Amino acid sequence: MHLEKLSQQAENVPNAAVGAVLLEGIHYYLENGRWVFTELYHFQRGYCCRSGCRHCIYGFKKSAL
Repeated sequence: MHLEKLSQQAENVPNAAVGAVLLEGIHYYLENGRWVFTELYHFQRGYCCRSGCRHCIYGFKKSAL
């Protein structure tokens, strides 16, 4: 998803970065009992946590050790 589209989408949902309640299907989804954060969540958070998230918009990839 491109940043411009994420920016437009972010205007219409609560901002996860300022303490809003996270919305399933918007900010995250569940997969095998685990939370998977969406691109929109990462966009609203505004920084990379360097955990190798599946939908990281910052391009961080964990290197295989």
